[in-house]
Amino acid sequence: MAEMDTSGGGGHKKGPGVKKGKKQSTRVDLTPMVDLGFLLITFFIFTTTMSSPTAMKLFMPKDADKPEEQNKAKESGALTILLGKDNSVFYYEGILDPAGANFKASNFKEIRDVIINKKKSTPADDFVIVIKPNEECKYKNVIDIMDEMPINAVKRYALVDISEGENQLVKATEASNSLP
Repeated sequence: MAEMDTSGGGGHKKGPGVKKGKKQSTRVDLTPMVDLGFLLITFFIFTTTMSSPTAMKLFMPKDADKPEEQNKAKESGALTILLGKDNSVFYYEGILDPAGANFKASNFKEIRDVIINKKKSTPADDFVIVIKPNEECKYKNVIDIMDEMPINAVKRYALVDISEGENQLVKATEASNSLP
C-alpha cells in the first residue's frame, strides 16, 4: 500500500508523528584496539627468551679426606708472584727460602718472560701460579697480572692472600730499593 505524506510541505513541525533526523555518533569504539594491544603484549612476553646469566667458570678444588692433602701443588711447579706498591713485582719459585735467597724483584715487562720460562721448564700438570697482592698494591696491577694468565696460556692460577712473612719481605725490599 502506498502511503501519503499529509504533513504539509513547508516548515518544520514539532510534535508527534514527526521524524527527527538521525544524529551520527562522534565516539570511536577503542575496544578492538585495546584487545589487539594486549594480544601483542602477550605474544611478545611468551616468545621472548630471557637473558641467560653469564658468569666466569669457577673450578672449585675437590674435597680431600685429609686437610693436609687439600690444594697441594708440587713445589717444583709453583711460581708465586707478589705485588707491592708502585707497580713493583716480586716472585719466587717453589717454597720461599727462609733467608729469601730465591726471592727476586721484577716488573710487569719482565714478569711475562719469567712466566714463559717457568712454563717451559715445568710439566703442564704441575705448573701453577699463585698471585699474592699486598695491601698497598693497586687494583690495576692485580688486573694486569690476571691478564697475563690468558696471554701466556696459564691454565692453573690462584689469587691468594699474602702471608705476613712475605709481606714483610716485600716491604723491606721496596724500602731498600727506594733508598738512593
